[in-house]
Amino acid sequence: MSRTEQLNRQTGVEEKSRGRWLALSVLVLAVLLVAVDATVLGLATPALSEDLKPSGTQLLWIGDIYSFVIAGLLVSMGSLGDRIGRKKLLLAGATAFGAVSVLNAYATSPEMMILARALLGVAGATLMPSTLALIRNIFHDPKERSLAIGIWGATASAGAAVGPVVGGALLQHFWWGSVFLINLPVMIVLVVVGSKLLPESKNPVAGPWDLVSVGLSLVGVIAVVYAVKEVATHGLTWEVAATATLGAGALYAFVRRQFRLASPLLDMRLFKHRGFSGAVLADLLTVFGLSGLVFFLSQFLQLVQGREPLEAGLAELPAAIGAVVTGLVAGRYARRYSVRSIVTGGLAAIGLALGALTLIHKESGYPLLGAALLVVGLGAGFSFTVTADVILSSVPKEQAGSASAVSETAYELGAALGIALLGSVVTGVYQGFTAPAGVPAAVADAAHESLGGAVEAARLVDPATAQTMVHAAQESFVDGLRFASGVGAAVLLATAVAAWFLLKGQKLQDGIEH
Repeated sequence: MSRTEQLNRQTGVEEKSRGRWLALSVLVLAVLLVAVDATVLGLATPALSEDLKPSGTQLLWIGDIYSFVIAGLLVSMGSLGDRIGRKKLLLAGATAFGAVSVLNAYATSPEMMILARALLGVAGATLMPSTLALIRNIFHDPKERSLAIGIWGATASAGAAVGPVVGGALLQHFWWGSVFLINLPVMIVLVVVGSKLLPESKNPVAGPWDLVSVGLSLVGVIAVVYAVKEVATHGLTWEVAATATLGAGALYAFVRRQFRLASPLLDMRLFKHRGFSGAVLADLLTVFGLSGLVFFLSQFLQLVQGREPLEAGLAELPAAIGAVVTGLVAGRYARRYSVRSIVTGGLAAIGLALGALTLIHKESGYPLLGAALLVVGLGAGFSFTVTADVILSSVPKEQAGSASAVSETAYELGAALGIALLGSVVTGVYQGFTAPAGVPAAVADAAHESLGGAVEAARLVDPATAQTMVHAAQESFVDGLRFASGVGAAVLLATAVAAWFLLKGQKLQDGIEH
């Protein structure tokens, strides 16, 4: 081979490598937006409520419908990408995400806002599994792919943590709709650059898209997630029990149908693989611990310690920093040591950090909170990244969309369960506080709904009584937070032990795929 031919070949390899990483940067943009949108609305809720005047139920739907729809459609959209092409689905979803963001920003009624958030969830569901599936098909070197998945996972974690910071900064200068309009320039860049850089990939023998399975998956996941959240908020009622039964029945029918179909929406035989099932379980409970902690510490920082929303958002950044740091090196350490040691260690770190929060009290200094958040982020970065790699590497690349959707569904369910189940513990303890003598029954009832409700209800009584009531409510909330942290710690440490056995012998790939 001549010197010129060698130089040309080397240049071609370098350009191809550079193209892979540029393509990854486009995928990371999509992940960042979906993750930020899941949390950015929280700080805008007071201003949005003042403008649109939703009822309490409508406000809950505005907050929840986005994540409900994403969770319900992930498996279906991952399978659709396998069939029609992941690039095509990603670019179509990104275009829809940008357009619907405008509808969200300029909603003029609660009903319009709920519909707009639901449509944003549909668009978001097309983005997440497509990004991870494209990584599976762009990076054939498993070590490069592990790093790419680490960057992907770190971006998802960082986006969720950065959402409150971005929202707080925008709301200091603009109206509440600005938290949606920031999506537009990013989506334009994603579509323009992605159309040139991203390769198309799909499963050439995927078969037809089964609409009955799509419906069963959507109804099953949304009903179960809704029921779990309702139990946390209002307790178990017959309506919630009926919804949970409907969801469980739909999911059972979905699983039965997948076994009968020649071209299933989701190949349920994947779960017979011990490593795959162990990775999905660890994935779900990693996010369970992370989301539960961040959600309740947000309330603690603002409603108990009196921090401003932007300050509270910045205070939670150690979790994102920890996830980014370990996410980038998780694959390398999993190969040097073992998959099960890294995942088990990550889960145990989250459990120990939650255990440390059983020592929290109203006047706790930031070092304890910051250290706990950092350790949770470090543990989540290790566990979440390696489990996503295991899930994605366990299937042929033609099924990458379906496998990615399983990973993403575990993420969404983990987030819902973390907030709902740990929330029910916090709420159960919190509602046991005693209101001061002489407080009207209606005011006391409002105060027992939530800590935010107690702060609002305190304005209806005299200052001395208000101070006593809020102090009692804050102490009760902290008691609930300590107890929930203990429960979360027990769950995560038990999962760490289970992962040690389920992931025995599991390895990340080393050889380059052809």
